[in-house]
Amino acid sequence: MSKLKSIPTFKTEAEERSFGKHHDSKQITIDWSKAESVRFPNMKHSTTAISIRPAAGSAEQIKIAANKRDVAYQS
Repeated sequence: MSKLKSIPTFKTEAEERSFGKHHDSKQITIDWSKAESVRFPNMKHSTTAISIRPAAGSAEQIKIAANKRDVAYQS
């Protein structure tokens, strides 16, 4: 089993993307004690409607799960 690695400092966004593409996040150590809570007050929720057509069995399971959560199955 390999050792956990820390995230290096990147000079460009391209280097960071390349690192993320070629490394497994399970092998990276994260120091959560340095984590900060953030808010995005100007972020807008998506209001784009989409339409999907699940198989009949899946649709029935979705309706049952939605009913248990007391929400409309279309949500």
